[in-house]
Amino acid sequence: MALVPGTHPVPSPEHMVMPTPVKAVPDCLHTLTPHLVLKDAARMIEFYVRAFGATERGRMTGPGGGIAHAELMIGDSVLFLADEFPGAAAQAPATAGGPSVVLHLYVEDADAAFARAVGAGATVTIPLMDAFWGDRFGQVRDPAGHVWSIATHVEDVTPAEMKKRQEEWAASLAKG
Repeated sequence: MALVPGTHPVPSPEHMVMPTPVKAVPDCLHTLTPHLVLKDAARMIEFYVRAFGATERGRMTGPGGGIAHAELMIGDSVLFLADEFPGAAAQAPATAGGPSVVLHLYVEDADAAFARAVGAGATVTIPLMDAFWGDRFGQVRDPAGHVWSIATHVEDVTPAEMKKRQEEWAASLAKG
């Protein structure tokens, strides 16, 4: 490097390295990534592995031994999760009085995935059904209180047919 009195060092051309541009969205993440807040993140990681076939990408321990941040892969998507920490803006469903979001999981075989989740300890909130929009669909609540929809897309439905089916579905609900 050549030094010029009264100036900062200037690197010579052979020492200049062009920085690699950083991606705004890291590899293997999507623009939107769910981030769950839980009462016992370690226990819930075990549940998500059993119920949804998740694999753990890593975890960071926070003050008091809780999980400050963990990442799981479910299919081709990443799920962030952490233990609830006092003073944080987000709370676990048990603290907040219930969930404020539904996580929608598309799988190859909704029946098998639904049975796996229930077998791992999830509670059925909507039994599996052939939904009017073309999915085999059901919902479960995990032990932490989060609601998961599990679906397999089985039929492409035209807008006109979907409207007809939706009206029939709404009429069936009105009848009770």
